[in-house]
Amino acid sequence: MKFMPSQLSFFLVNKKAVRNLRLLSRFFLILGVFIIAYSILFHVLMLYEGNDYSWLTGVYWTLTVMSTLGFGDITFASDLGRFFSIVVLLTGIVYLLVMMPFTFIRFFYAPWLEAQAKARTPRELPDDKANHVILTNLDSMTENLIDKLARYGYAYVILVDDPQKALKLHDLGYKAVVGDYGDPETYERLRVRKAALVVATSDDLINTSVTFTIRGMCGTVPIAANADEEHSVDILQLAGCTHVLQFMKMLGMGLGRRTLGVCMGASTIWRHGELLIAEAPAMRTALEGKTIAETRLREKTGVTVVGLWERGKFMAAHPKALISASTLLVLAGSEEQLKNFDAHFSIYCENSIYVEQLSARTHVLILGGGRVGNAAAEALEENRIPYKIVEKSPAMIRDAEHFIQGNAADIAVLHKAGIMEARSVLITTHNDDMNVYLTIYCRSLRPDIQIISRANNERTVSKLHRAGADQVMSYASMSANRILNLLMPDQILMDVEGLSIFRAAPGPMLAEKSLGESHLRETTGCSVVALTRSNELILNPDPRMPLAEEDELILIGTVDAEKKFMEHFGRE
Repeated sequence: MKFMPSQLSFFLVNKKAVRNLRLLSRFFLILGVFIIAYSILFHVLMLYEGNDYSWLTGVYWTLTVMSTLGFGDITFASDLGRFFSIVVLLTGIVYLLVMMPFTFIRFFYAPWLEAQAKARTPRELPDDKANHVILTNLDSMTENLIDKLARYGYAYVILVDDPQKALKLHDLGYKAVVGDYGDPETYERLRVRKAALVVATSDDLINTSVTFTIRGMCGTVPIAANADEEHSVDILQLAGCTHVLQFMKMLGMGLGRRTLGVCMGASTIWRHGELLIAEAPAMRTALEGKTIAETRLREKTGVTVVGLWERGKFMAAHPKALISASTLLVLAGSEEQLKNFDAHFSIYCENSIYVEQLSARTHVLILGGGRVGNAAAEALEENRIPYKIVEKSPAMIRDAEHFIQGNAADIAVLHKAGIMEARSVLITTHNDDMNVYLTIYCRSLRPDIQIISRANNERTVSKLHRAGADQVMSYASMSANRILNLLMPDQILMDVEGLSIFRAAPGPMLAEKSLGESHLRETTGCSVVALTRSNELILNPDPRMPLAEEDELILIGTVDAEKKFMEHFGRE
């Protein structure tokens, strides 16, 4: 009902709708003339046969015959009357049963549905709309980004050029607006001058058109665009794009750098001033098989273990937590402290005997030779690690030295590519179901091999870990996090691979207590990685240090852990 006024106004102001109503009115006028004329002739013929009926009875007889109901209570006795009945019947078949449904649908019902769709998919935002994010496409990355925007209080709108597609998005609960990507008026209606960010994630041509169109009318709004092809980077920059990102290349490079022999030390995933958050694999290091307490990491290096990734599940760091070969440690500390960690526990070293032996006798197997697979190969080449790529399509094969043509699900192809000798397998196909299949297959063939897989959708990450992947990189999460970092460059609040790094005041419940006394980690699952006191950043504060109410804590934990912290210790 709330759409009714806009739908009625559509029929009153839209020129095409007004024209349709006129044509529909003419049809009903002609139909009315037939009914009146046949009612008059009915009376004339009935008087001819010696019968007298009322005028209402004439209209009744005409309608029953034209609609083919023909109750039979009133009939003609003469041949002339019966011939007249046949003419009325045929007229009714043509006008009522054939022409009227099509005319009604064509000139009223279809325009009414169009008005209803337009009412549900607006073409502009309110005049006072500001600090919102404009998206030009809906995919797994933008779905993830929309969830994060809602968490951090940012409004969004999806620009769609097809009304039917916009209607589908509206039915799915998304905020969509219909408009032409290349029309400046579209962005005026989207209040682009007041927007916080424009995110263009369609193909390179559309992204260029969007950027160039917006820049022609507004030179201040930040624009972040994805570039599929290498040559598109320069074109998008020339068009006026503020940030040009290559998500597929970033994903592939990230997969390659997590391979054994490359990412063997602490890898920084987040930085704020002197504070660094890093990940470090425990596989084949001195940490493997020990508890956190037994490693004495804080005493030896100064870094703090704030959590453990165990096959996609994040766990708070407890002293008795066991570090396994598949564990990925999340560390907090300064750059100097992370270097100390590498010196004591990492095997990332050019002179490392392990790395030399590893490089001399094994290679990395990449399943999938697309953009992600080639980017992973580029990262391996930078670290002088041999690799083989299994690719099904002959058009994707660049050279015979590194490429093996065939189906990665074929055991003969995997043996030819050296699955039994490989140190690691990188699974990079764009199909999540295929990635799960290949992960299970490779794990059954080589229980001891390192498997790193790509996930397109966030919901597939846990599946891949259950299938046997040691590490999984989510395209949706990685890309959304990168956009979020651009949106909030001056804030600590951000999201890294499922972790939330946020800041909060101690509040009355924590003030004058030490971290050890508050049992904050046990209660919420969050870890304090730093605090700001009198404009001074204190990294990994001593658990015995009393907190002041004016301090500002920097914490890390899962999204659920952050909610628990705010519920337990947030200001009232």
